[in-house]
Amino acid sequence: MDDFIGKAEVLMEALPYIQRFYGKTFVIKYGGHAMENEELKQSFAQDIVLLKYVGINPVVVHGGGPQIDSVLEKMGITSRYVRGMRVTDQATLDIVEMVLVGKVNKEIVNLINRHGGLAVGLSGKDGGLILARKMSVTVSSPNGAPPEIIDIGMVGDIIGINPLVIESLDQNKFIPVIAPVGVGQEGETYNINADLVAGEVAEALHAEKLIMMTDVEGVKDKRGALLSTLKENQARKMIQDGVVGSGMIPKVECCVNALKGGVGKTHIVDGRVKHAVLLEIFTKEGIGTEVVRK
Repeated sequence: MDDFIGKAEVLMEALPYIQRFYGKTFVIKYGGHAMENEELKQSFAQDIVLLKYVGINPVVVHGGGPQIDSVLEKMGITSRYVRGMRVTDQATLDIVEMVLVGKVNKEIVNLINRHGGLAVGLSGKDGGLILARKMSVTVSSPNGAPPEIIDIGMVGDIIGINPLVIESLDQNKFIPVIAPVGVGQEGETYNINADLVAGEVAEALHAEKLIMMTDVEGVKDKRGALLSTLKENQARKMIQDGVVGSGMIPKVECCVNALKGGVGKTHIVDGRVKHAVLLEIFTKEGIGTEVVRK
């Protein structure tokens, strides 16, 4: 009987959060190890379906770097990176779009549907969802020379999000799953960083939460201790002081920008933990780092 009572107490702990977030929109960036480990894939899909059934509107934005790398390697194409971004020529772009939109996106949709959800796959081309332009990248030159402009191909900056297609799906009980591919004003295709897409989508939807799944516990202080809460001004200082490492900087910056754009709270969670999304949202302690306003 104690075991049954314990289960009931777990449900009751979640009740205030379910009440608070009923009808709200959560944008979840899905990536890293959680997309590769079979057990974690199943638990992620279950988390998303449960959110929908308790009245929360989850919107999933996914990456797919390892899957793209695997296909490129099989085709004998070597990837080159500039400031962490994949240089994307037309041949590479065709493969990126094929993998992200045609393979990874549909696998996630199918997984969510198998667990009782009603997921629909989208790319930025659907309904004019993600309007983009070519990204300009400058790299500092030594000895005081002018910065060098690097052409990284068909990598995009977001210039607009059309939330109507997402809102329509939400209202009709569907779960949007978005591949980070955008479209230019002349119809050209762009490969876009999934973290950036998640942040911009969260802003456009005025989301209650932006949740970034990673392969680390969260943001740590200079002693290596996990920070359960991080204010945006603290986050900026930690980046300036070099406390936040290079791999975490884009995610922290994405969270800070989303807060400035009107998102309620942002979270960086360890996707290597089963049911990471539920544990962060529905427990008092959480498992990662929440980045909040001042």
